[in-house]
Amino acid sequence: MSETTPELEAAIALGYARRDRDDMAPTVAYFEDLLAQHPGHPVLTYEVAGAHDTAGDEATARGLYEEALRLGLSGEPLRRCLCQYGSTLRWLGDLEASLDVLDRARREFPASESVRVFRALTLQELGRGDEALAELLAVVTDHGEVTDLGRYATGLAGLAQWYAAGRPGDD
Repeated sequence: MSETTPELEAAIALGYARRDRDDMAPTVAYFEDLLAQHPGHPVLTYEVAGAHDTAGDEATARGLYEEALRLGLSGEPLRRCLCQYGSTLRWLGDLEASLDVLDRARREFPASESVRVFRALTLQELGRGDEALAELLAVVTDHGEVTDLGRYATGLAGLAQWYAAGRPGDD
C-alpha cells in the first residue's frame, strides 16, 4: 500500500516533532519501526532515508532513497526525495548523478525553488559557478516582491540571464 492515511501522516508528524538533530538514533529507530509495520511503503522508505541522511549516514540514505523511488514515490514526497537524494549524492561526491537527479526534479517540479537551490549547489560543486549563481539569482528575483530588492529585481534577473547564457559579450 503506497497511500498515506491520516493516521500515518500523524505518525510521521510525530516522528518529526520528537526529532533531535543532535541525536538522530531515536528518530531513525522510530521511522524504521514505522516502516517495519508498513513494509514496502514508499513514503516511509523515504522517511527512513531522510532520517539516516540527517544522522550523517549518507551511504545508507542513498540506497533507501533509491528504494523509495523504485517503490513508486509520487507527488510532494517525490519532490522532497529528489532534492534530498540529489543533495546526498553531492555529499558523496557523485556530482554527475546528483545533477541527473536534480535535472529530473527540475523537469517534474519546474516551480520548485528548493529543487533550483539544490541544483545550484551541485552546479557549484561541478565548477559551474556562473550557472549556479544564475539559478540562485533567478530564485531570489522571482520573489522580489517579498524581499527588499524592489527596483533591483529586474536588473538582477537580467544579470541571472547573462550568467546563464555564459556571459555573452564578455570576451
